Amino acid sequence: MSYLLSALMATALLCSQAFGKTVTGLFKSEVARLQKGQFITNFMYQGDAGLVVCQLDNPSLAAEMESRLLLYPNVDEDWVNLSCSERLTRAEFTISLSQEEHNQTIPRQSSPTVWKALYADRYTCQDAAVIPSHGDLTFTVLLLNADSAGNPLEHFSAEEAGLQTFYFLLLLAYFVSSCIYVRPLYQALRKGGPMHTVLKVLTAALALQGFSAFCNFIHMARYSRDGVGIPLMDSLAKFWDMVAQVSVLYTLLSLCVSWTLSRGRKPQSRPLQWEQSPASTAVAVGGVVTQGVLLLWEQYSASGSQHHSYHSHQSLAGILLIALRVTLALLLASVLYQIISTERSTLKRDFYICFAKGCFLWFLCHPLLVLTSAIVNEHQRDKVVTIGVVLCQSIAMVILYQLFLSRSLYWEVSSLSSVSLPLTMSRTGQRGRY
Repeated sequence: MSYLLSALMATALLCSQAFGKTVTGLFKSEVARLQKGQFITNFMYQGDAGLVVCQLDNPSLAAEMESRLLLYPNVDEDWVNLSCSERLTRAEFTISLSQEEHNQTIPRQSSPTVWKALYADRYTCQDAAVIPSHGDLTFTVLLLNADSAGNPLEHFSAEEAGLQTFYFLLLLAYFVSSCIYVRPLYQALRKGGPMHTVLKVLTAALALQGFSAFCNFIHMARYSRDGVGIPLMDSLAKFWDMVAQVSVLYTLLSLCVSWTLSRGRKPQSRPLQWEQSPASTAVAVGGVVTQGVLLLWEQYSASGSQHHSYHSHQSLAGILLIALRVTLALLLASVLYQIISTERSTLKRDFYICFAKGCFLWFLCHPLLVLTSAIVNEHQRDKVVTIGVVLCQSIAMVILYQLFLSRSLYWEVSSLSSVSLPLTMSRTGQRGRY
């Protein structure tokens, strides 16, 4: 597992990028000719007071080359089939670049609208013209929506608005919960017991999810001010989230498979302990490796999109991830059905049912939210999936936590006695405490 986590971290840090709404780069005549206009960025404007600011380091060279910044709203499907000259003439706004700074106000948008920014110059549509060997133009483009005061200072695109507030509230909930439950949790971990390993893994996964939320908040707080954010924090947020997901997956698969394999050989006096065997370890590791590879593939596929699209799953890797989660949910359902249908103890059956609820919420929330997001507005889909997945997985973790933590005395006592649970608890006089 340590080798897998190291590979996950290295790949996430190397491949992940944060594309903000302060875009810095080079205007290149060769690229503009090849692409029929050099693509700069996309931005979704909403409401009033939208603004585009373009800053140049060499305005005299830009004027000599007849450099232009072109803005297009709602690019249609016929875009790729247009000729170079037709594409340039369809621009809603054409900004002639001849000064150090140019400001362009975006008219009021009745609904959130995606605007595309392209660069072109006198050589873009002249395939026979020789491009002189001059230096490239260094530029900085700022794209701004109106903030709460109506001023164009908000770097968040319409589909990103509100995510910073969500992560702040999530961090606040983590902080309050940790203040309340850290002491009883520490005591439960010190006490040990048959489910000690499960509690440690769940604690580590919750902590990793908290670190991911913290990194996301720090990145977005900076992003809201400069439109770039902190790419390292964005990468770490994705990494911690991936590690938490594979940790929980390994735990759930190990528990279900080990319970199934051990039912025929383990005496009833030692129920429901996490006993690793070659078969259960192979199944768990196989599922973890598959999910880890798909998560890295999805991250690589989304490296050119916004930071919040990590959960959108619009690529082939994302579709395979959804299929994997549905398959694992069906596998767990089959395993738990076999266990529940043959279990005579009501308390154990209730335990398995609660465990199944946590598992299904963890695995199926993502596929269901992706399907549900199709009925909402386009600019809300990523937020619905991202916020929904984070909340549902956190709730699933809490369900599993409460399940194993509240029943820890039962597993500890039942592992030492062959009598039924109610008699055991009544004899120990501990029923009221749990």
